[in-house]
Amino acid sequence: MNPPNFRLDGIYPPIPTPFDDQGRFAPGALADNLAHWNQFDLRGYVVLGTNGEYVFLTEEEKLQVLKAARAAIPSDKLMIAGTGCEATGITIELTKRAADLGADAALVITPSYYTGHMTPEVLIHHFHAVADASPIPILIYNMPACTGIDLSAATVAAIAEHPNIIGIKESGGNVVKMGDIRRLAGPAFQVLAGSASFLLPGLSVGAVGGILALANIAPAQCLAIRQHFLDGEWEQARELQVRMIPVNTAVTRGWGVPALKAAMDMLGLYGGPVRSPLLPLSDDLKDRLRAILVESGVMHE
Repeated sequence: MNPPNFRLDGIYPPIPTPFDDQGRFAPGALADNLAHWNQFDLRGYVVLGTNGEYVFLTEEEKLQVLKAARAAIPSDKLMIAGTGCEATGITIELTKRAADLGADAALVITPSYYTGHMTPEVLIHHFHAVADASPIPILIYNMPACTGIDLSAATVAAIAEHPNIIGIKESGGNVVKMGDIRRLAGPAFQVLAGSASFLLPGLSVGAVGGILALANIAPAQCLAIRQHFLDGEWEQARELQVRMIPVNTAVTRGWGVPALKAAMDMLGLYGGPVRSPLLPLSDDLKDRLRAILVESGVMHE
């Protein structure tokens, strides 16, 4: 059984962490970005996710980001905090700190450094231990492109047996597996598409929404895909889904966080620099990115 009243339905941007030209966290820029995003009917935000460069932040910086984000996120929008660390105990501690700072739920990525030892038994124990200790609901974060670990539907269903584990951000892109998770874990366990590249297919097999990098720069389009689906307007949903694929690819698997931040700068938001060892997008790639944004309709010339 999962908490019946905690619904995740909707679209969430996994927001980037803004840095100033000295590489320090820039809370004012974060507040400005959130003021823009708050104008849209987004269900909430993921703070300290992959696009938040959370693996490059110190613990103190993570807490600063969470505090600043919560202050700028209205109470009617969820703040989901990325709290997954390599060790179970450290994950528990960060999750508790995130809850103290106002996080509504925690997104916990699979530990992965000892990849060969991350058996289903180990991962089930890890997630259940975190969920036991957490004062807020837990979402599983399956991100095989970054971790090298791809949770099977059966393992997800076993993890989902814990009453404080309410859903998953599934970023592997296997829509068949997303449907199988829905079948094995039941409708109370909520699946979120982890990329706009498969938002519509994910919704068609039972996903309730998505945590989408694209929603940082094209929130209206991401919301519209889901709304067309809910309204049964399949042709409109399909047309928009297909039109968003090139721009989504550019800011995810293509050129990643540097491209996402560059696109935000182009659109009048604050993207700013990435943190080393990532490098900023080259001028040539910026030109190509701008053309993609214009062609997709996300940006006007």
